[in-house]
Amino acid sequence: IVAFGPLAVMLFGAVAMRNVTPRSSGILYWTIVGMMGAGLGAITLLYTGTSIASTFLITATAFGGLSLVGYTTKKDLTGFGSFLMVGLFGLVIASLVNMFLGNSMMSFIISVVGVFVFAGLIAYDTQKLKMQYYDLGGDQAALGVATNYGALNLYLDFINLFLMLLRLFGDRR
Repeated sequence: IVAFGPLAVMLFGAVAMRNVTPRSSGILYWTIVGMMGAGLGAITLLYTGTSIASTFLITATAFGGLSLVGYTTKKDLTGFGSFLMVGLFGLVIASLVNMFLGNSMMSFIISVVGVFVFAGLIAYDTQKLKMQYYDLGGDQAALGVATNYGALNLYLDFINLFLMLLRLFGDRR
C-alpha cells in the first residue's frame, strides 16, 4: 500500500479531477507527498544514517545545480524531455520485470540509467515550469495549479534521484 499508494493517487487525480483548482491540486500534491514520506520511512530501516545523510546532501546539491541549468539555459529542452519520458517508461517496465527476476546486475543498470534520466528530468521540469509561469501571465488560478503540478514533478524527480543514488552508493544495515 505504501509503495503503490502514491501511484494510485496520481492516476486517480489524473482521471477524476476534471476542473482542477489550486486547492484541489494542492490537496493532491500534499496527499502524494505525505504518502511518499511514509514510504521513505522504511528506507531508514534499510540504510545507515550516515549513508542517507550523505546521499541526501549529494542529491540536494545536484538538484540545485541541475535546476539552475534548466532555469538559465537558452536551449529548448522540450525534445530532450520527450526522450527522457520514454526513458522513464523504460525504467518502470525494467523495474517491474526485475521485481520478478531479482537480477542484481539489472538492478545496478536500472539505477545508473535512472540517475541520468532523473537528472535530465530535473533540468527539463525546471525549464517547463519557468515557461509555464511566463505563458500563463496573470491568470492566478492557472498559475496556482501549474505551480502545484510543477512542484510535484520536481519533488518526484528529487526523490527518485535520491533513491537511485542511494541504491548505488548507500551502505545497507
